[in-house]
Amino acid sequence: MGTRLPAMRLQSLRWRLLRTVCLAALLGLAVSAMLSYRQAQHEAEELMDGNLAQSGRILLALATDDPQQLDDLGARLATLASAGASRYEPLLEYQIGRNDGSLLLRSEHAPESPLSVAPGYSVIEHDGDPWRLLTLASTAGDFRVQVGQSIKLRDRAALEVARQAVLPIALMSPLLLLPLIYFSVRRGLKPLDDLAADVARRSAENLEPLAMRLAPLETQPLLTALNRLLIRLRETLDKERRFTADAAHELRTPLAVIKVQAQVAQLSIDAGDRQHALAQVLAGTDRATRVLEQLLRLARLDPLAGLPDAGDIDLAELARQVFAELWPTTATQAIQLHSDDSPLLVRGDAELLQVVMRNLLDNAMRYTPAGSTITVFARLRHGERSIGVTDDGRGVPPDDLPRLVERFYRGREAIAEGSGLGLAISQRIAELHDARLEFENLPGGGFEARLRWPRSSPVS
Repeated sequence: MGTRLPAMRLQSLRWRLLRTVCLAALLGLAVSAMLSYRQAQHEAEELMDGNLAQSGRILLALATDDPQQLDDLGARLATLASAGASRYEPLLEYQIGRNDGSLLLRSEHAPESPLSVAPGYSVIEHDGDPWRLLTLASTAGDFRVQVGQSIKLRDRAALEVARQAVLPIALMSPLLLLPLIYFSVRRGLKPLDDLAADVARRSAENLEPLAMRLAPLETQPLLTALNRLLIRLRETLDKERRFTADAAHELRTPLAVIKVQAQVAQLSIDAGDRQHALAQVLAGTDRATRVLEQLLRLARLDPLAGLPDAGDIDLAELARQVFAELWPTTATQAIQLHSDDSPLLVRGDAELLQVVMRNLLDNAMRYTPAGSTITVFARLRHGERSIGVTDDGRGVPPDDLPRLVERFYRGREAIAEGSGLGLAISQRIAELHDARLEFENLPGGGFEARLRWPRSSPVS
């Protein structure tokens, strides 16, 4: 019984963005509201200080030594106080006295003795509560007035003013901001929705790159990566289709030959004819096996983007190994080896490079007449390392040189049996090694096939 994988919680980019932007906006609103509240509270306190100063100057202007006028002034002020103060106008307590400290008039809750405080604003303790006090002296210096307000009442009034200033912002801003953020995020992510719709409308056969002209700048890296992936997928599918078609094409002939020869052997009465037909069956089987091996090797090399097992390889030693391996099989041609004594090191896969050398040497042995000389070489020339095969045969028609690496192309003058895949495999191996597979008809006669590493290629 299989293990059940835990369900993954998918996160919506839209809701993540909405949540982040809303939290940031609400945080900004909270900071703005707090600053607005403090500013409003400060302005309210400044306003009440101004009111305190204005009241003090009025009392100072009305100060007099006449007892009757003082009584009338006290009565009028008491009448005003009894009318009640609003929440924005805290109760005002006052004292009017001479500059020598004697008290002439005071409010109901003001201290009975004069407060000896220097002119200006100050904070005092009165009836167990802190009070904001302003002391003013007349220009002539004969009268002094002190007016005060309870700090608790002042703070309550300032709080009310600040709250009334901030409350509309706190209530209205989220109601206006949240829908605006939602529609802005939705509109901003619309290109992603259009991109998803474009991909959803595509069929499995449509691997054309996605349009990037109208895409936002932030989606360009994603689209670039997707287009590269689509291109690789298209190339891979094309290679698979080509491989399937090539395999069907190349295997059809040897399999048909095997079938025909098997039928001939089955129907033959003569033992000699039967043996000849069976020999043709074996030859066709060998050819089909060789083609299949080469096709499988191409299928393995095509998807590779690099060499996972690359190491240091001595081309001179590699040439000696291939020469020693194939020298006993050359019965009709003379094969020789020319290589430098010093190491010629490159980075690569020794097994794949041996495949290239075997293909080049096998072609030289197939397409050169008997008595020809074949040379396996590894050399350093003008700072470039190369390894390959040279023969003194008649070469290749110039028009065929660029097409030798095409799959299943064997040339117009090909006389030996083959599938036309060996050089295609060698070309792919050269690409994986950052090398170049080159063919050249030599000026004095003969043909050279080499694998060359340009100076810019990585070498050890």
